[in-house]
Amino acid sequence: MSINYHLLLVLNVTVNIRPKYLMNPRKFQKERKHKLNSEVRFPLVRIVGDGEPVVMSSFEASKLAQSEGKDLILINESQNPPIVKIEDYNKFLYDLEKAQKLKQKATLKVELKEIQLSCEIAINDLQTKARKAREFIEAGDKVRCVVQMKGRQKSMPERGSNVLERFFDMLVDVCQHEDFPKYDGNKWSMTLRQKKVK
Repeated sequence: MSINYHLLLVLNVTVNIRPKYLMNPRKFQKERKHKLNSEVRFPLVRIVGDGEPVVMSSFEASKLAQSEGKDLILINESQNPPIVKIEDYNKFLYDLEKAQKLKQKATLKVELKEIQLSCEIAINDLQTKARKAREFIEAGDKVRCVVQMKGRQKSMPERGSNVLERFFDMLVDVCQHEDFPKYDGNKWSMTLRQKKVK
């Protein structure tokens, strides 16, 4: 049986010149934004991590990272000396992404603000309260409006409902009902939230 040595040579070269991202797809699944390992070249670097920061040459730091089976990651090149970290790069990216998501979630946290109204509230006071509620709603918070019915007002509950309707009309351009006005325990209440953008 004859062997085509030329074909074997081509196949061997093809197998051995696969790009690195095919050999280890997880390592190169995202475009790198940090310099790693031998790309980090400075006379001195400051290694940060769990313990006290340590200053050494980037060559020594790279050797240390290699001995631990981790990566030397450049964190901040503008510092003197530059800041680096010894960690598995995939884990570093995962922790970084997780921290960003938590930060984003914290900034998007919605609070419930309460505004007290009354049946006898004057129109200018109602407008002032509406301006405050508008600030809350435009900031992404929810607003709970409460009208407490006192004394003889309890015999005319529709007055409390009318106050809430007027209040809502002042804000209708920026909000919608989370909870519609309801009467419970001698008080009217409704919750407003930011209007969804269509």
